[in-house]
Amino acid sequence: MKNTQTKKINSTLKFVYSENDTLSVIFHDNDLLVGVVGEFNKNLKELETITNTSLYSRGNSILIKSSSEKNEIVKNAIQFLANQFINNGSIEKEDIISSTDKFMIKEKVKNKKQNVSDIIKTPKKSVIPRSEKQKEYVRALRQSDIVISAGPAGTGKTFLAVAVGLTMLLEKKIERIILSRPAVEAGERLGFLPGDMKEKVDPYLRPLYDSLYDLFDFEKIQRMIEIGDIEIAPLAFMRGRTLKNSFAILDEAQNASDTQIKMFLTRIGENSKIVINGDPSQIDLPNKNMSGLNRSKKLLGNLSEISVVDFDHSDVVRHPLVSKIVKAYSDKDND
Repeated sequence: MKNTQTKKINSTLKFVYSENDTLSVIFHDNDLLVGVVGEFNKNLKELETITNTSLYSRGNSILIKSSSEKNEIVKNAIQFLANQFINNGSIEKEDIISSTDKFMIKEKVKNKKQNVSDIIKTPKKSVIPRSEKQKEYVRALRQSDIVISAGPAGTGKTFLAVAVGLTMLLEKKIERIILSRPAVEAGERLGFLPGDMKEKVDPYLRPLYDSLYDLFDFEKIQRMIEIGDIEIAPLAFMRGRTLKNSFAILDEAQNASDTQIKMFLTRIGENSKIVINGDPSQIDLPNKNMSGLNRSKKLLGNLSEISVVDFDHSDVVRHPLVSKIVKAYSDKDND
């Protein structure tokens, strides 16, 4: 790819408005055009479906045919995607979905300098926060000793935390990452499950593995696990330890009791960070009142060293329908 990462977006795109509600986005860099359009126009087709507009690739241009309001939405989306390709060298489906978020529509690409500090650069990809809450969360992960976050699935709580932890490990700011979650589906009685310890706990920790493999080469992650740079273990195994020079993440914390969360938080040692993530709407405990997530937020939210970040359906970055599903259930629960 030719020096696209060093080029300014304003010099690579030109916008031409026509009287028949057609907007032409002209690309001065063919590599950038190919990156935005995607192989066999797949990115363009995805954007077309999401925005319910008509998009055409013609020569070195993308033609947008819709209402003037939708034309501006797609224009901003294309600017965002071009910016993503310049910074990251690739465009994924999640980027296309995010490009039409209400936040991204309002956020002009001219504020790119403000966004650069929020980008998490991992060996496999650059991770860009998709909403103001995600930006707030990433800043908290970098600045606070302890971060407690709550919100629905798909808001990036685990993925962003793993990404920040991995960059800190690779930059040698910490010595290891510890990823944990309660194996509540097994009642944490792992001895009754077949197989050795790894085989017993792996099914419950699979989402954490998925985040790691999405950010770094499989073989290198496996090697880091083997030598102890990355440790993945059920919450019950944290008792009695002191975590020094570590980045520790407790995932699915809505399924941890008040006592368990207190135990995990008090493991923090010198030069360490602890992250507590959970979704209060997905408590699997027999008694939902046993969950310690909301209580920890209330008790600790006023401490200066601790950041509390609450996500909602508008921060969901999966398929647009996921956000609508989350909101529908949330509205019903509040009735």
